[in-house]
Amino acid sequence: MNYHVMTLFPDMITNAMSESITGRALKAGYLALEAVNIRDFADNKHNRVDDYPYGGGAGMVMQAEPVYRCYEDIMTRIREQGGSAAAKVIYLTPQGKVFDQQMAKEYAKEEDLIFLCGHYEGIDERALENIVTDYVSIGDYVLTGGELPAMVVIDTVSRLVPGVLNNEESAETESFSDGLLEYPQYTRPADYNGKAVPEVLLSGHHANIEKWRHEKSLERTRKFRPDLYEAYIKEHPEESR
Repeated sequence: MNYHVMTLFPDMITNAMSESITGRALKAGYLALEAVNIRDFADNKHNRVDDYPYGGGAGMVMQAEPVYRCYEDIMTRIREQGGSAAAKVIYLTPQGKVFDQQMAKEYAKEEDLIFLCGHYEGIDERALENIVTDYVSIGDYVLTGGELPAMVVIDTVSRLVPGVLNNEESAETESFSDGLLEYPQYTRPADYNGKAVPEVLLSGHHANIEKWRHEKSLERTRKFRPDLYEAYIKEHPEESR
């Protein structure tokens, strides 16, 4: 998986993604990441990429031309490396479709993903119309820029790329993988401050353990995310309680 991030703050992306699981996967070659500075494609000596909005209003708007030039530079290298000429361009915006695990699974099938991180009051609509394929939001709130949302999407998608996780089963048993929240987890000691690990987990009886875990996932989802629980029950009415 190759990630290309169009941003005004490339160090913010590369520093954060170089840690933990994604950092290990980058070093091992399962992932590749470049953060491309949109300012490098400005046509003025101060590398300015914003201007006042037509029609008035507060704030500044990122100009179309530097954004488009940055995109073209990335696409040129993707083509030269034999990548897709139709790579997805994901614009992180509150106006987009809310990101979820199913979207992550679809993105994990791609060879190249391009992320566009906005700032100020947004980006000139003409640039968006020319290059963006997917409008994606990570929630109904406002951030100072698209870098954090881009990293959220990259982290989520990366976990689904073969080889990234040490134990591939992990990606299939965590929250949302089957529409339910994950069951409770325990480790040593077996008794902590008077609270014991559920006996079934110590039994070695795998069928009973799986049954217990599924029941706990149902209980936890019904309690904390009734919306997810109702959606799951619609698809699995035999499990309704």
